[in-house]
Amino acid sequence: MGLFDKLRGEFIDIIEWTDGTNDTMVYRFDRYQNEIKNGAKLTVREGQVAVFINEGRIADIFSPGMYSLTTENLPIFSTLEGWKYGFNSPFKAEVYFIRTANITDQKWGTKNPIILNDKRFGMIEIRAYGTYVMRVSEPAVFIKEIVGTDGNFTADKIAEQLKSMIVARFTDAAGEANLPIENYASNITEISDLLEGIIGIEFKKYGIELTKFLIENVSMPEEIKNEVFELSRLHTVDLNKLTQIKAAKALQTASENSSPGTGIGMEFAMANMMGQVFTGLNQQNRPGTTPPPVPTALSYYAVINGQQAGPYDINVLKQMATQQQLTAATLVWYAGLKDWITADQSPELQAIFGTLPPPVPGQ
Repeated sequence: MGLFDKLRGEFIDIIEWTDGTNDTMVYRFDRYQNEIKNGAKLTVREGQVAVFINEGRIADIFSPGMYSLTTENLPIFSTLEGWKYGFNSPFKAEVYFIRTANITDQKWGTKNPIILNDKRFGMIEIRAYGTYVMRVSEPAVFIKEIVGTDGNFTADKIAEQLKSMIVARFTDAAGEANLPIENYASNITEISDLLEGIIGIEFKKYGIELTKFLIENVSMPEEIKNEVFELSRLHTVDLNKLTQIKAAKALQTASENSSPGTGIGMEFAMANMMGQVFTGLNQQNRPGTTPPPVPTALSYYAVINGQQAGPYDINVLKQMATQQQLTAATLVWYAGLKDWITADQSPELQAIFGTLPPPVPGQ
């Protein structure tokens, strides 16, 4: 560098950073021999902070605003070695601009499948991916723990380390959750929120705040996915009908794939079997062709000697009526009633009292 360049470097007294990227986290403001003139203007824009470092130590941190660098706003500098001339001559300091705005659309994903143990399917593999948003929240910690002396630090320089941390925490959470495999996909929001809190603590150690964490997808092997879909249908589909429909489809496929030598007789037999299948379906759907389910017997509760007793079936109640433990005025209740009623208000119990002999005369 020539003398003219040196003088020009010394007399430039505006320190600022105009960020033209979306992923630069740290930018070091380069000056000739790091010399800054007394009274130089420092401009810190929104979403930035400026960190002054002298002889490897952090001296001051400036938040957004415009500053004139004097002893009034650099009190720490005035005590550091190298200020023996006060502010009458240029002083040396490294200036780092730290981006504090959100850095969005950071992607993470599992390079290798995660192995889980499902009670129904045994050992299975899943994969997951998503995005996260971060920002530098503690510039001093970030410089000490991550940046060091890197003059142009971008997000991708720390991305792999952060991704590994995320995947490790996701693996731990997935293993400890012990959820049915289909529940990982159906509870993505809840799992994302849980992991955001766990991973956020790890990010904070590096002076980084995790402002948003999202799981976009949790995938499983295709054959497992098909089995999960089949199991979900079993809760809503009549198994007999499903079996008959599949049998009919199988017969139709066999008929279409049969060789010419099979003959008309074979095709006729298949057609007859298919007819029987669909006839069975029609009979199942036709009202009145099958008996209704056997009704369940009522179970009664009764108030005996002022205490609730039961439940009793009709045979026990008949015996109790014979022994006069149950009378027409006894309060009873069974499922479906709103309130207690007397025994003679129940049609079924009325029949009991109608079959009892009258009291023996003279007793």
